[in-house]
This record gives sequence, C-alpha cells and structure tokens, in this order.
Amino acid sequence: MRSGGHDITGRAPSLAVKLASVPWPLVAVVALIAAVGVLQLHSVAGGSASPWAERHAGRFALGLIVILAAALIPLSFWIRLAYPLYAISLVMLVLVPLVGIESMGARRWLGAGTMSFQPSEVMKIAIVLALARYYQWLAPGRVSHPLYVALPLLLIFVPVVLVLRQPDLGTAVLLMATGLALMLLAGVNLAYFVAAAAGALLVAPHLWAGLHDYQRRRIEVFLDPGLDPLGAGYHITQSKIALASGGLTGRGFGEGTQSQLDFLPEKHTDFIFTMLAEEWGMVGAFAVLALYAVAIVMLWRMAMRCESRFARLLIAGNATVLFLYVLVNVAMVSGLIPVVGVPLPLISYGGTAMTTVLAGLGLAAGAYVHRQTRLRPGDVAAWP
Repeated sequence: MRSGGHDITGRAPSLAVKLASVPWPLVAVVALIAAVGVLQLHSVAGGSASPWAERHAGRFALGLIVILAAALIPLSFWIRLAYPLYAISLVMLVLVPLVGIESMGARRWLGAGTMSFQPSEVMKIAIVLALARYYQWLAPGRVSHPLYVALPLLLIFVPVVLVLRQPDLGTAVLLMATGLALMLLAGVNLAYFVAAAAGALLVAPHLWAGLHDYQRRRIEVFLDPGLDPLGAGYHITQSKIALASGGLTGRGFGEGTQSQLDFLPEKHTDFIFTMLAEEWGMVGAFAVLALYAVAIVMLWRMAMRCESRFARLLIAGNATVLFLYVLVNVAMVSGLIPVVGVPLPLISYGGTAMTTVLAGLGLAAGAYVHRQTRLRPGDVAAWP
C-alpha cells in the first residue's frame, strides 16, 4: 500500500515503477490519432511533408516528452501550481487586447520573440487545475451551497468574458462548458444547471445583441446557408459537398476533389475532418471518431481508479476538454452548429492547440501514475 505517494517504507516510488504505471495504451491511441493528422497534412500539401506534416510530427514528438515528464511529477506539485497558473493565464488574457497580435480581425495571440501563442489555450488547462484544487478539500455538504457555487462560477466566467472580447466565441464556449462540466462532476446540484439554462433562454435576445456582426452572420447562415453561399456560407457549403463526395469508402488518399482543388477552405486546420471524410469516406471518419472514443473511455476509467478527488477531476476535466473539442469540431464541419473556429485535436495543424491537448493528457497520465496518493492540506503549504 502507498500513502502520500510513498510506499510503506517511506520511500518515493522509483522511476522504473512510475514508468511502468504510465497508461501506455492511452499513449498508443493518442499516437495513432496524431499519425492520422500527419497523413492528412501530408495530403493537404499535395503529397509533401512540408510545410505542415513534418512540423506536426515534430510537435507531437516533443509533446510525448511533455506527457512522460508530466506523468513523473508528483500530484503535490500540480495542486500547488493550480492557482498560480490560473492567475498567470488570467493576466495573459488581460494583456491580449493591450499588446496582443492581431490576425484576421481578431486579437487572440501574444508574441514571445519569433513565436506566438494563445493564452486562451493555456487557460483551458489552468481552469481544470484550479477547479480540481478548489473541490479537493471542499466538504461534500458545501459543494451545492450558494456561496461555494458562486466562487467556481467566478473562476469560469471571468476568463470566458475576456476570451469573448478577443473575440473568440468557440474557445469561450469550450471554457464555459468545461468549467460547468467539472462543477457537475464535483457534485453541484443539477437544479443550478436547470436554472442557468432557463436564465440563458431569457437573456438570449441580449446576448444576440452583444455578438459581433460576423458572429451573428454565422448563426444566420447556419440556419440558412443559402443566404450568402459565396461569403459567410461558403465554408459550410463546401464542407457539406466534401462530406457527401466521400461516400462510404472515400475517394482515396490524396484524391479528394474538394480539398485538392482548393474548394475547401481551412482544410489543414478547422476543416481537416471534412478532408479526411472525403478521402477515406464514412468508414474512415468513423474509425477516427472511434479512436477518440477509446481515448476518452480510457481517461474516464483512469479517473475512477484515483484515490484523491483532485486526481479524479484532473483526469475527468481533461477527458471533457478532449470530448468537447471533437464534438464541436465535427458538429461544426457537418453543419450541425455554426462555424466557431475549433480545431480537431491532434489532427488539425496548430502548435498551441496541440500543446494544450498533450499537456492536459500529460497531467491526466500523471494523476493516474500517482493515483494512490492521498493529498493533505499540508501538501500545498509551501512551493516545491
């Protein structure tokens, strides 16, 4: 038996023991999903590894190192880091409209030398850590008390408002959904969520008035793509054509007409699933979705085996992030929801998004490796 991350002799588990506890089947499934991304980005570039496929593969290789490194770090480190990381992420979100990099009418990035990154992506990890820490020692009788419900709501909605101002509706929705899902998993009474849904319906007209013109146009076109088939409706129209073009078994690798002839926009980022479905058909598309489903089920099973609430919520939170990413992207390119600009995790090209997902999986792996650790309030008394 182990307590506090140590065995009965008081020694910390050896490196070999920790490596043996890493959820290698999950790592293998994640690697398969990333390999699909490399193949599709190779196809996007007309059969060339440059410029996207080789970079995607390199980023994933570095990400594997991140997963393994995070898996070996004790839970006490992450629970101490939770609030500071949230505060740093919040400060970065405040800085975005002041000194951020503008691109395509939105200011969502901060520059660091020759590199740029999205603070909103970092916040996806920070909010999971912060909420998991918040609920770790909160007495079950207080979880649904109005005061103790208000505090996590504040943690969620402050960054959501900041991200909406960038503007980035897709990421804001993901942040809000992730945070609320964690509250539900922590045991907050369902009545709060029913009341919130009713309240959202009441204020919907005011929310509509607060949207940017292009956001309102996207929703209008979602309801009727024929309103602007060559403008705001172009993306989803071409996406639907490509999805239908793939049929059951697809046109073949590198043979997609909509993608290879450049009718399909953003085919290496947000709409890569459409390209995949055109080339590999419904069979290939469902095979990829099955890989995601396997990874998410693995994460949930890992969460159920953890001793501490912090570890369980950390894994479940990152499983929720992965699920929401996939759900929103696939629904978006299929025309089931408006286009909101959410990439397909581990397959779409993009450094910050991939880093976020892999970092989250690393935290989940670390929580599982240290699943028998029993956290105590004294574990956060001092910085490691």
